[in-house]
Amino acid sequence: MSAAERANRSRRNSRRRGAVGKPAKPHMRTVRETSAGGLVVNGLGGPRENLCAALIGRTDRRGRLLWSLPKGHIEQGETAEQTAMREVEEETGIQGTVLASLGSIDYWFVTEGRRVHKTVHHYLLRCLGGELSDEDVEVTEVAWVPLAELGSRLAYADERKLAEIAGDLISKMTTTPTTPTAPDLKLQKGPDAG
Repeated sequence: MSAAERANRSRRNSRRRGAVGKPAKPHMRTVRETSAGGLVVNGLGGPRENLCAALIGRTDRRGRLLWSLPKGHIEQGETAEQTAMREVEEETGIQGTVLASLGSIDYWFVTEGRRVHKTVHHYLLRCLGGELSDEDVEVTEVAWVPLAELGSRLAYADERKLAEIAGDLISKMTTTPTTPTAPDLKLQKGPDAG
């Protein structure tokens, strides 16, 4: 047997010996979860500098308060839009109605011995009423935040991007004077849109 053959055999045997007696890693189950939520905005139809959005603050494991958009699991029989309106109200106390989709975020995390692939559908909502409330056990704090401050307040880059999309959508909307108490928002179609 040549020196090269003895070296190869030695490497194979050492790999085999290293595997003996070690417990196999348990297979981690992968699950998919789908949630919905959104950015509920107060003051639509008024001056842009008066627009603000309801955000939730949650305390992380390190004790930091992280601001984010309200969101939660889609329950059986619900659409993503219905979930967004329900979760916004449950987590902030504010009732809203969906105006437009902002897009979806998906990410992976590990919890309780399983790998989770989560997709969250986000919507732009118009505030209909209610009062800020942090009664939800998952929420530490709730606040109205001026739209101009969302980029510096939101903890997650993906949500900051959604806030930019919402700002662009709001910029494209115009107020039509159909009723003074409940202005309708319509997307502008061009310079001669009426």
